[in-house]
Amino acid sequence: MNTALAPRPLSHTELEKALAAIRIPAYPAVVAEVMREAQKDDPQIKVLTRIIASDVGMSATAVKLANSPMLGGTNPVKSVQQAVARLGISNILNVVIAVALRNSTDGLPEEQMARFWARTSSLAMAAGVLARKHVGISPELAYTYALFHDAAIPVMMLNFPQYVEHCAHLLDDPESLCELEREHFKCDHAVVGWLLARNWGLPDSIAAAIRYHHDPDVYILPERELPSSALALIAITVIAEHVIAECTRSAAVVGDSAFENAKLFLGTSDTDIDDFHELVAAVLA
Repeated sequence: MNTALAPRPLSHTELEKALAAIRIPAYPAVVAEVMREAQKDDPQIKVLTRIIASDVGMSATAVKLANSPMLGGTNPVKSVQQAVARLGISNILNVVIAVALRNSTDGLPEEQMARFWARTSSLAMAAGVLARKHVGISPELAYTYALFHDAAIPVMMLNFPQYVEHCAHLLDDPESLCELEREHFKCDHAVVGWLLARNWGLPDSIAAAIRYHHDPDVYILPERELPSSALALIAITVIAEHVIAECTRSAAVVGDSAFENAKLFLGTSDTDIDDFHELVAAVLA
């Protein structure tokens, strides 16, 4: 914890105690299976196709992602086999993780979770699309980070029966949610999300970005604590959130300061933002 730059209301001991009381969803077997195949010197597409095709949710997600503006394909994909061939290893992992994340929230209010994951999926797609416009930001990592960065909110709902009572009114405003979570549950979804990402074997840059994505001092944290590659994932997702809010005429989900800081870090101009509207509108269509 970087207490010198960003004082935390909880001591390390208090935080460890709070986290020890939280049950993190187990690393799914299907994710492990895909990871093993993906890490081979010569991963077999037919094996990955079989895994994806074995689940209706994964099949639908694979086809949707393969046909998305993030991948930039021109000819529509109609089968799982075609989708897997277009996606590549990183995005196949994204498909499996996306479905596994949704499945980990079984037992929570269905309508509420449907809205939550729909919003998360749109944001992940938008972040991936906008990452293609920025040199040095991986669209695949941007997609994974945006998909995962608030995924601990339903995890906290599963762990704390009072969570909905205290925090449901802020589920559409994760930036304001952290303070209320710390007040009632002695930890927040950014820290729990960091633990979830580490347990599920996500890259260190994604775990670090999740840990600090609501930190007010995020842009001045030292490189050893939050690498610039991780900060770029936070910034591109903030931009995507802002553009989605404008496209849908919804209440802004990021503050003006966070948005301006993200633009400054990425060197994004107002003209760029105007151009991004068309790209994000295609994602939301």
